[in-house]
Amino acid sequence: MVRRVLPWAALGVVVLVVLVWAAWPDGGRATPRERARDLATELRCPDCEGLSVADSSTSSARAIRADLRRRLAAGETEEEVRRAYVDRYGESILLKPEGTGIGVLVWGLPVVVLVVGAGGLALALARWRREPRLHATAADEDLVDETRRSDQV
Repeated sequence: MVRRVLPWAALGVVVLVVLVWAAWPDGGRATPRERARDLATELRCPDCEGLSVADSSTSSARAIRADLRRRLAAGETEEEVRRAYVDRYGESILLKPEGTGIGVLVWGLPVVVLVVGAGGLALALARWRREPRLHATAADEDLVDETRRSDQV
C-alpha cells in the first residue's frame, strides 16, 4: 500500500511547492524598471504578431516600454497600467488572458481536458487489470496446429 501511495504523495508535494513558488508575491522589492520589464513581457507588441513588447525592437514597442517605466515610476500599479493598455488596445494586447470571462475558458479548458483524460486512462487501466487473462483452450491449440500443418504443405 505504501509503495502505491508514496509516489503520489511525492508528486503532490512537488506540485504544491511549484504552485507556491510561482504564486509567491514579490514583496514590492522590485524597482520600477524591473516591474516595467516584467509587465512588458505580458503585453503584445501592437506592430509584431506574437512578440511581446519586451522582445520587439519596433518604435512602438520602445515607446510602450518607456511609457511603462514612466507610469510605474509615477506610482501606478501594474494592474492600473495593464488596464490602461487593455482599454486602449483591447484584450488582444495581453499575451496572458485574464482569469475572468473568456480567459477562464482559455486557462481552464486544457486543465479540464487533461484531468478528464487522466481519469479516463486510470479507469481503463483499472478495468484492464480486473479482467481475467485469457488462456488458449485445447481446441484453440488444435486449430493453430492444423492451420500450421496446412500452410506447410
